[in-house]
Amino acid sequence: MSRISEGFAQLKREGKKGFIPFIVAGDPDLETTAELLVELGNSGATVIELGVPFSDPMADGPVIQRASERALQHGFGLTAVLETAAKARRKTSVPVVLFSYYNPLMQYGVVNLIRDAKKAGIDGVLVTDLALEESEEFANALRAKELDLIFLVAPTSTDIRLQAIAERATGFIYAVSRAGVTGEQADVSIVAENLVNRVRQYSDLPVAVGFGISTANQVAKTWAYADAAVVGSAIVAEIERCTGAPDIVQRVGELARRLVYDDSSSVRS
Repeated sequence: MSRISEGFAQLKREGKKGFIPFIVAGDPDLETTAELLVELGNSGATVIELGVPFSDPMADGPVIQRASERALQHGFGLTAVLETAAKARRKTSVPVVLFSYYNPLMQYGVVNLIRDAKKAGIDGVLVTDLALEESEEFANALRAKELDLIFLVAPTSTDIRLQAIAERATGFIYAVSRAGVTGEQADVSIVAENLVNRVRQYSDLPVAVGFGISTANQVAKTWAYADAAVVGSAIVAEIERCTGAPDIVQRVGELARRLVYDDSSSVRS
């Protein structure tokens, strides 16, 4: 059983729900990223998504786009991202999922990626633009190293596609709450709940919901029907606001704890 599966199994035994924060590697710098991984692990994260900065993040909204732009200015590559994850792994056991577009992974080389990701303590990979039809070889290679391949599903996904994804996915399934790009929104649509229910017809894997979740109240509402809530833009926006502050790591950790525990602890536990 992978570290991700073990984490969700533990939550289920305890009757709790999961919290999955997202950050961009290298924003504001790699040293801070390593510290943030540890802090988020200490602040209630079930899994942490570590975004690989990319020059054309077409699925991301303006907050995460700006974070990628800031990170890319440092001029590092995927090797440095993995080294940062390895540094954090020495201080935290919380699972880390590498969140990336396919181009940086392809340039690095799939064989090299899987070998080095395993060595760095990465637990899974989510590739936003990897088509299901082209994923079999990658999925098998990851599985051979006991790494999970996380798939995205959307409200527009057909039942046939949901079933096909369920057959290949491991770890958990990421349900996108709405069509469009990432970003905070005023409320989380009923469409997300319907999508989770559809996914459950085909898979016993945990289902996490993301895109637009930014408050403790929204996290709590998501926990009412899903196994985990993913929060990205709200955390990345806090990193942007706190850049340059000596207590940036602590302030991001405080935000994470508010999202997990404020007004929603009754749902989590």
